[in-house]
Amino acid sequence: MNDFISIADHTPDELRHLLDTAKTLKNQYRQTGRNDPLLAGQTLAMVFEKPSLRTRVSFSVAMTHLGGTSLYLRHEEVGLESREPARDVARVLSGMCDGIMARTFEHRKVVELAQYAAVPVINGLTDYSHPCQAMADMLTIEEHFGQLAGRTLAFIGDGNNVARSLAAACGKLGLRFILASPPDYSLPVQDLQRIKDQLPHMQLITTNDPHEAARQADIIYTDTWVSMGQETQKQQRINDFVGFAVNAELLALAPPHAIILHCLPAYRGMEISDAAMEGPQSLIFQQAENRLHLQKGLLVELMKPSANR
Repeated sequence: MNDFISIADHTPDELRHLLDTAKTLKNQYRQTGRNDPLLAGQTLAMVFEKPSLRTRVSFSVAMTHLGGTSLYLRHEEVGLESREPARDVARVLSGMCDGIMARTFEHRKVVELAQYAAVPVINGLTDYSHPCQAMADMLTIEEHFGQLAGRTLAFIGDGNNVARSLAAACGKLGLRFILASPPDYSLPVQDLQRIKDQLPHMQLITTNDPHEAARQADIIYTDTWVSMGQETQKQQRINDFVGFAVNAELLALAPPHAIILHCLPAYRGMEISDAAMEGPQSLIFQQAENRLHLQKGLLVELMKPSANR
């Protein structure tokens, strides 16, 4: 594993190994209160076009726990493609740091950073995919159920970057994936076809009926209906997503063992009710914590001195 840009780039064995590494590091920290300093002397450059609570804290704390350091770079300081081309930023950071994590709007910027960087590049989120989130979700699901294969994840909401990454993760790791979205809000046809072509044995279902999706779900997953950059569409989206909230009515249709996940930030009273967020089926804050542990596994796999690029 040289970079981590998209789940589609990696084999099931690579993803399985990443999860196992994350679990080992989490267990070590839980048992001893520390991790071995596997990244001592290493520095991670963190480039942010979009702000984030979980991405910033998880990567920064992960580097600290592993004996390394992180450097937070705001958009005004870097200016990808406005102040400096991504290819120049990649080569400058490669000469001073041991890894790059970038959280951008356009996916192509992270792709270009990886193309020109001489150090590993991690996609912290783009408008196209959110692979770190999806793999932290897989860690959470496996911790709860004991295994991934055979489970059904129902994503109820917008066919966005998180849904795209979750679909790929489910296909690679043996889960069934249902995407329940209003008309015109599913994943684009070309994305669905690409996933099916790459994973022909995957069970991937799309529907406009959130209730039917909930009835089949081991995991009910939702995300905001209005992401950063979509603020002008807010009222239209709220109108279009009526009936798609994860609330008591929807949960009453799901199997009793179903869990609730949300990648946060959550807008309580919109895509998810306060009662669902705080209820016994919610693993949302365990899920958030697992961003830290998944990030540790990813950083070790990519940046430990013995890792080969």
